[in-house]
Amino acid sequence: MDLVQQAANYKQLKKGANEATKTLNRGISEFVVMAADTEPLEILLHLPLLAEDKNVPYVFVPSKQALGRACGVTRPVIACSVTSNEGSQLKSQIQTLKDAIEKLLI
Repeated sequence: MDLVQQAANYKQLKKGANEATKTLNRGISEFVVMAADTEPLEILLHLPLLAEDKNVPYVFVPSKQALGRACGVTRPVIACSVTSNEGSQLKSQIQTLKDAIEKLLI
């Protein structure tokens, strides 16, 4: 969640399932974060499939309220995508988190 907050500060964050889908399709997504308490869950179940097709790691967090706060908005957020940016200060942190996510999947 800390990296999501930092990405929001650096304008490297897209909020919402539709925006996350767009970043995956464009190939600019580093990783995707989704809320597990989404109701109905079906509205974001296309994201894990798309992320796997594009070889982009993804994680679920328990609360959409907490994800919204981490994204810097007062509304609940069901999905967000951290995007790539040339010369970003977050590059090393993003790579560390991606490696940790991939270790969990093995």
